Amino acid sequence: MMALLIDNVGNDFRTLPREAVVAAMAMLGLLVGSFLNVVVSRLPRMLERQWAQEAATWAGEAPPVVPAFNLAWPPSHCPRCETRIAARHNVPVLGFVLLRGRCANCRAAISLRYPLVELAVGIMFATLAWAFVPSMQYLAMLAWCGFGAALLALALIDIDTRLLPDALTLPLLWAGLLGSVAGLTLPIDDAVLGAALGYGVMAAMAGAYRALTGVDGLGGGDVKLVAACGAWLGWIGTPLMLAFGAVAATLAFAGLGVWRGRALREPLPFGPWLCLGAVASRLWGEPFLDLWLRPGG
Repeated sequence: MMALLIDNVGNDFRTLPREAVVAAMAMLGLLVGSFLNVVVSRLPRMLERQWAQEAATWAGEAPPVVPAFNLAWPPSHCPRCETRIAARHNVPVLGFVLLRGRCANCRAAISLRYPLVELAVGIMFATLAWAFVPSMQYLAMLAWCGFGAALLALALIDIDTRLLPDALTLPLLWAGLLGSVAGLTLPIDDAVLGAALGYGVMAAMAGAYRALTGVDGLGGGDVKLVAACGAWLGWIGTPLMLAFGAVAATLAFAGLGVWRGRALREPLPFGPWLCLGAVASRLWGEPFLDLWLRPGG
């Protein structure tokens, strides 16, 4: 009976017009983008609190007593006046427009990044839906939507805090491996090889840089991020990810140094460029290889 019900629901879903699925995924993307804004803002602070409590415990001290703070509590509020945001103003993109980019109470400016993230995820989900609907691979579509959303969250957190939290990279790794087992992404051997290759190459690069310079040039988060992406991209896509990401980062860092008129001394996040490289590898990796390996190309 349950199998028959699932089949009927699946058949009904497959009869939906392509445009309807794309519109539904765009709306879902807006909601996911709004949630990502919460994750990017709160997860680093949640981790800092956790680390402070763990440090106090290891030191034999009483953990600091702090009010509840997680992804769900306290409710969304203005960081300046702490006024709770009304439900109608929490609607993705539309809330920002209604408020004209300012807090309804204290008129403090609201970062433009919030609606931009929501729009970006909405467009990403709609684009993936448009690509996947003809083949009716809806579970694969949702899997790749989750992959893209996780990359965006990791990139933004790295920009803000220079952190790539295990709370995101490790679930992304396991999701890639489980997705391969379920037949949604890659063959399982390709996913395992991609993850192992990504981890091994990045760990070797980090060790070599440390041996040559005496300082850490790559963080552990970068290593885990590449391993996680390797589980989604496979052993062929992972080197392309590193190549695309390295080229983009080199050009960006060089351009920033020229713009500032001096060499860069402070550490810069590499995670966003790795995420960009992962997207480039997924979208253009095969055409790039075909062009490169073509005889006379």
